[in-house]
Amino acid sequence: MNGFTDRLDGHVSQLQDRQTVLIGVRVRRKGESWFKSRITDMSLSGFKLLSFVRLRIGMEVWVMFPGFEGRKATVVWTADHEAGCEFETALHPAIFDHIVRMSDPMARG
Repeated sequence: MNGFTDRLDGHVSQLQDRQTVLIGVRVRRKGESWFKSRITDMSLSGFKLLSFVRLRIGMEVWVMFPGFEGRKATVVWTADHEAGCEFETALHPAIFDHIVRMSDPMARG
């Protein structure tokens, strides 16, 4: 199930659980070096990445949040310098809450 679309089985859409954030992260494409980027929006299942590095739909990437090991994700959409990515394994709610709390408070409104 794509984390960026509504669930069809009657459960609450994960779009409602999406948080606006501003988090500096490191990202790596398969077989390449880490580069710096920013996440501007995230949920338990995915995130929106600002990147000047070319990403394609279906591409696997690794994202590293400050203080955490890298997590595998897949690019599900791209537009200009943004990409929507879905985690291979959804974040645990406590980890999600911690990451949101450590993001730039000005980004959260």
